[in-house]
Amino acid sequence: MPHIPGSHHITMSVGSAQDDVDFHVNALGMRFIKRTVLFDGSIPIYHLYYSNADGDPGAVLTTFPFRKAGILGRRGTNQAREVLLSAPAGSLDFWADRLGDHGVESSTTEVFDRRRLTFRHPCGIEYALVEAEADSRRGFTGSGVPEHYAIHGIYGVGVHVSNPDNMVEFTTNHLGAGATIEEGARVALTVGEHDAGGAVELVVNRTDDPGTWIYGEGTIHHFAWNAETLEKQDELKFGMEGAGYVDISELKDRKYFKSVYVRSPGGALFELAVTHNEGGWTCDESPKELGRRFQLPSQFESRRNEIFSQLEHIDI
Repeated sequence: MPHIPGSHHITMSVGSAQDDVDFHVNALGMRFIKRTVLFDGSIPIYHLYYSNADGDPGAVLTTFPFRKAGILGRRGTNQAREVLLSAPAGSLDFWADRLGDHGVESSTTEVFDRRRLTFRHPCGIEYALVEAEADSRRGFTGSGVPEHYAIHGIYGVGVHVSNPDNMVEFTTNHLGAGATIEEGARVALTVGEHDAGGAVELVVNRTDDPGTWIYGEGTIHHFAWNAETLEKQDELKFGMEGAGYVDISELKDRKYFKSVYVRSPGGALFELAVTHNEGGWTCDESPKELGRRFQLPSQFESRRNEIFSQLEHIDI
């Protein structure tokens, strides 16, 4: 089985586009790197991208704002539920104050012997900043966050499941996850290197009804793993299919990366992503200009004015 170094990105369906920008850029201090549209379906929906300083694999959050379209999701079990972000050790008091200044309530807890700060996106999605000692990824300082406090990138994802066993088997046998650690109702595994965005935390949840899997405000849509090369991606896909996980997509070109999607036995939609070898985030903008221009895939370019007119105006 090919080695997966860690995560690639996480994608959520959120509410207002402006609320989303204000939350990720103004409150969390992340770098706005891309404004384009959802490739799937016929309704024009923004696809917004945020990252650390360098847009590393495993440091990118992307969102689909669905408020204007009026499509709602439902959080529940058998679904990815928690966005876990990596923060420098000793930074949580700073973040509690900063979030409070932006009207975001938070609380501090300790999970698996690490402090974390829990809070919510304006649309209700659960977030946590987890202190990471050995994360060398560079946080973004352009939004007034000092370097020694800036968010490194993704720490991992929390998936709520009615039973963790099948999910442990899947992440171990097909993603190369290491040994499990258990604490109460939470089971932790790591895909790839520690403190590199690959933590998977399975939360046993037999109380909530199953959550939705559609695009819809208030839910995580998918969590992407860094397959690195198309050859590795193919090998991982064929291994999953050979084991019977046939709820898996064909290759999809997302302009900045190429993707295959698989529905995991715990309900979470996982993606195997390979950054495009023709520039990635900088294939249509220079590194200094990321996020400044509304980008469209070539098949939508002839409808630029029509599509843009149907989207929410946002100030960035």
